[in-house]
Amino acid sequence: MKIAIPIAGGTLCQHFGHCEQFALLDVDEAGGRVGAMSLHIPPPHEPGVLPKWLAELGVGLVIAGGMGQRAQAIFSEHGVKVVVGAQGGTPQEIAKAYLGGKLTTGPNACDH
Repeated sequence: MKIAIPIAGGTLCQHFGHCEQFALLDVDEAGGRVGAMSLHIPPPHEPGVLPKWLAELGVGLVIAGGMGQRAQAIFSEHGVKVVVGAQGGTPQEIAKAYLGGKLTTGPNACDH
């Protein structure tokens, strides 16, 4: 599976639509291992663009600090799972925590 995590300055960006880059990590869910990571500069932020773009890149899960309800719905339409409310950390730390069932989440950092 491929996980996407929005980042700014190398760590989790709390607002999904305004990140500098997306870290895409190949993970082995069954083995709980994080593999290769690549960084991607997103297209300009417009409604519906990022979910479609990430789905086309083969992403199966997005872990974000905050994301609007409409973006979550569009991801769902593309068969992409979303986890919101993630706390800070590097993409590798976040992916490892998710795979290990130890990802700390709080409230969605977006209210739209």
